[in-house]
Amino acid sequence: MAANTISLSISSNVAASKNLSSFQSPAFIAPPPTISFPAKSKPGELSLSSTTLSKSRVRAGASQLMNEPLNDQRSFSSPTVVEVDLGDRSYPIYIGAGLLDHSELLQRHVHGKRVLVVTNDRVAPLYLDKTIDALTRGNPNVTVESVILPDGEKYKDMDTLMKVFDKAIESRLDRRCTFVALGGGVIGDMCGYAAASYLRGVNFIQIPTTVMAQVDSSVGGKTGINHRLGKNLIGAFYQPQCVLVDTDTLNTLPDREMASGLAEVIKYGLIRDAEFFEWQEKNIEALLARDPAALAFAIKRSCENKADVVSQDEKESGLRATLNLGHTFGHAIETGFGYGEWLHGEAVAAGTVMAVDMSYRLGWIDESIVKRVNKILERAKLPTTPPESMTVSMFKSIMAVDKKVADGLLRLILLKGPLGNCVFTGDYDREALDATLRAFSKS
Repeated sequence: MAANTISLSISSNVAASKNLSSFQSPAFIAPPPTISFPAKSKPGELSLSSTTLSKSRVRAGASQLMNEPLNDQRSFSSPTVVEVDLGDRSYPIYIGAGLLDHSELLQRHVHGKRVLVVTNDRVAPLYLDKTIDALTRGNPNVTVESVILPDGEKYKDMDTLMKVFDKAIESRLDRRCTFVALGGGVIGDMCGYAAASYLRGVNFIQIPTTVMAQVDSSVGGKTGINHRLGKNLIGAFYQPQCVLVDTDTLNTLPDREMASGLAEVIKYGLIRDAEFFEWQEKNIEALLARDPAALAFAIKRSCENKADVVSQDEKESGLRATLNLGHTFGHAIETGFGYGEWLHGEAVAAGTVMAVDMSYRLGWIDESIVKRVNKILERAKLPTTPPESMTVSMFKSIMAVDKKVADGLLRLILLKGPLGNCVFTGDYDREALDATLRAFSKS
């Protein structure tokens, strides 16, 4: 049986900024790409190439963002909006500072008169009251219930999910209600899955409060929970009505969570946006320091990349799988080491190094890429090796039930070619995988 391989190559025609104090306009805005299908491909191989981002629509250009003073609040009159293009299920991603102070943004996406806010015990004291105010200000017909879950990946399970259903049923919420996810990736995934399942589907809104959620998990409709045998094995594709990214919520984010989220930002540059990666290399310290302009740009650019992929491949039939660079190794670390012991981005960072190492062993990338990946992750204060307790057998047993396994074949996302190119494939030398596992873990 021929293994399916998807090869993606995306590059931008725009220059990375040289430093944060002199962002140039227009930054990273480029024309739509061309998708080409070679006349001759290997059996079972689909090859796609693109020159830049395609379907994400930015209604407030980068010139508006990058020319503002670094310590200035953005004007609400022109928020950055990236659209996820899914036909009649398209939705906007609003990005900006202080968006929770503008009730009209949220209220235009609330269906019916009943709302359930799902959050956790870390986020609730910070932003629950502000969110309820944004949902109800000047709109007395709307009533809001809330459910506060325990914080952490280890609670992303069926028992905790039932607390959401309990609250919804006890409150007699009907099919016109709206669920609101207020928190990081765990809350977003669980609230989305609850919305997809409750009464066979109700509307929901994402308000992500971590870098990880703002640049990745809140966009694209992946929802679900973990199983003790594997991460995210139970879930559904279910799109929100909108994603509201209030960058002010990052002011209260712990440093470790900030660094964790940058793993997903770095991923976009490696797999499809080389010039974004080059910008990151110049600005990673500014991101860690929470420079407002740097963060706003990184979030916007990441959302454009994610929206573009989701618009082309919503259900992960091929192209969208490339967004999982490092995740197969990373999910094995999270499952094997214990959910919540490492943050998701920390596990993905170590997994990315392993995927890059394997790509190099296969002869698919230059050694310079290996060095650049290790260096930027170290500068981002992220781990570049898995926990010492992980063994080769642990990796293999957990990876065997990964969602990307098809007909018993483990398919991986690996880098191939110049920076910004990757493949999703099961057609690789198994000896290279074994060698990488042996290099990073005990036998």
